[in-house]
Amino acid sequence: MRRDGIHPNIRGRLCIPLILLACCLGSGAAFSQQDAQATHTSHGLTLYGELKYAPDFTHFDYVNPDAPKGGTFTYAWGNSFDTLHPFIVVGTPPAFLTIETVLYDRLMIRSGDEATSMYGLIAESVTYPDDFSWVEFKLRRGARWHDGKPITADDIIFSLGILKAQGSPQYRNDYAEVDRAETTESGGVRFRFKNAGSRSLAYSVASLPILPKHYWQGRDFSKPTVEPPLGSGPYRISKVDPGRAYTLERVRDYWAMDLPVNKGRWNFDFIQHDYYRDIAVSFEAFMAGKADLRWETLPAQWATGYDRPAVKDGRLIKEMLPFKGATFYAGFYFNQRRDKFADPKLREAIAHAFDFEWLNKTIFHGDYIRVRSHFNNTELANQGIPQGLELEILEPFRDQLDPRVFTQAWDPPKTDATEESLRGNLRRASQLLAAAGWTMKGGLLVDKAGKPLDFEIVLWDPFFERVAAPFVANLKRLGINARLRMVDTAEWFRRMETFDFDMTQGFTLPQSLSPGAEQREYWGSDAASQNGSRNWMGISSPVVDALIERVVLASSRDEKVAATRALDRVLCWGIYSIPHAYVRGIPVAYWNRFGRPRQEPEWLRLIWLMNTWWIDPARDAALESKGGKKAK
Repeated sequence: MRRDGIHPNIRGRLCIPLILLACCLGSGAAFSQQDAQATHTSHGLTLYGELKYAPDFTHFDYVNPDAPKGGTFTYAWGNSFDTLHPFIVVGTPPAFLTIETVLYDRLMIRSGDEATSMYGLIAESVTYPDDFSWVEFKLRRGARWHDGKPITADDIIFSLGILKAQGSPQYRNDYAEVDRAETTESGGVRFRFKNAGSRSLAYSVASLPILPKHYWQGRDFSKPTVEPPLGSGPYRISKVDPGRAYTLERVRDYWAMDLPVNKGRWNFDFIQHDYYRDIAVSFEAFMAGKADLRWETLPAQWATGYDRPAVKDGRLIKEMLPFKGATFYAGFYFNQRRDKFADPKLREAIAHAFDFEWLNKTIFHGDYIRVRSHFNNTELANQGIPQGLELEILEPFRDQLDPRVFTQAWDPPKTDATEESLRGNLRRASQLLAAAGWTMKGGLLVDKAGKPLDFEIVLWDPFFERVAAPFVANLKRLGINARLRMVDTAEWFRRMETFDFDMTQGFTLPQSLSPGAEQREYWGSDAASQNGSRNWMGISSPVVDALIERVVLASSRDEKVAATRALDRVLCWGIYSIPHAYVRGIPVAYWNRFGRPRQEPEWLRLIWLMNTWWIDPARDAALESKGGKKAK
């Protein structure tokens, strides 16, 4: 899966000197009177509450600090890649959270057992004033690139400049409110913000990918490449077979190996990533022992596909890992750039043809829960009808919103999984279509000009063909001619970059518990008109834009929650998408050769399994004695 964004306007080697010049002009600028206010210096940063770990902590609670190093961990993916450059929109880089996480260190890294806390990695400490008009990082001595050169403030300033100018536009949006970065007298770096009061922006710059200035000076940052890049993290790429596989090799002299944030992590000597264009083939490869762990995304397969001898005799473990925090938002996305989808009544009518409850019963084996918020499974999700501060935030826009925003709790159309219930939804859909000016003519739904309603649904995952086919059949009963188009992953991403679709199976990565500038990239009007942005639905609404800014500039946690709920409510009632579902945990299967910490990170993500587990020699030997990694 790739990182999505927009094509930058500034490209090529010619632009890099200009970026460097701008960075140099910002370096060493005189500090303003704002710097005289009270400041706070800490070993960590949190968006709210208190840090769990004290300055003298030795390791995270969810690791084994004495975990042995060694062995190879192999993972099988169901897609492909054609570049090892994950920071631009061109090309399809390896699956998300692999390259960026293990090759490039950040100033600070997240704790896995706190919702929104970070601790120093490249940065030894962080300093900020009461009004969060800037944030300063003291750099750790000894931080270095894999070629031995030190990581400096110039690298950090360069990274901000090049990512904003030529990187995927998520960076431009995430860091739009950063006015400049400058070196400090001690050799650290200070980020100055355009507006005070944004703790979340300080958190964002702490997560900035730090890139080597000396490496990129002679290269074109705007071009994809399969050349293994220079990094600073716990792994380097040692082998690559473009489109098929690459190997991460643990850096034996990794500069940050013994820091508290890394103790007990990154235990495999090699992490092998193999790619299969067909997800079914990747499953069989796993069952044949060619991969060590599988994140199962197909409900039917999870329910019946693991009925194998290896599971029964304990060689293969099937486990639903507990999950806490925001979930993926997945659904059928309308492309608002298509005139046919401009009317919300039409979108609502089409949504009534999606029978999730029947799908959950017959295809999902009852394992899925309906998504009902873009901030699903968090306190940020809209709830009931708006009250208190949320209502106050929405009130100025009452005349511009659907009246139901203020009077009804949001819920997507639903059935009881029976034909009778579905017919009721289709009758409601017909009423909405009639109100929107559509009529039936010769079995087809036509507009006032007599033009039939037809559109294409672009899919990239074969599993979703089973989800979409009943939806298409229900639409046909309304006189709507919807067609399915299956494409490979690379083509799907190319279509998303240029918004070349009518409807698609879309997704949004789990949202931050403290949303900020990235919301502009998801739902903002500017992003809707920029090729490659994550505003795939093409939402362009002054109300949504205003609510995004209220979220970004919220001055308290209460205001952040209320503003986000208001934004979420307006997005849901806008019916820009038809929400799908999520599972109750993280379904994984793995061969029984791993040691695991006694405590899993509370805010579990799949990437944590790759950096806190280890090869247990005794289990590995027992697995081999029982027949090895073969499911049959």
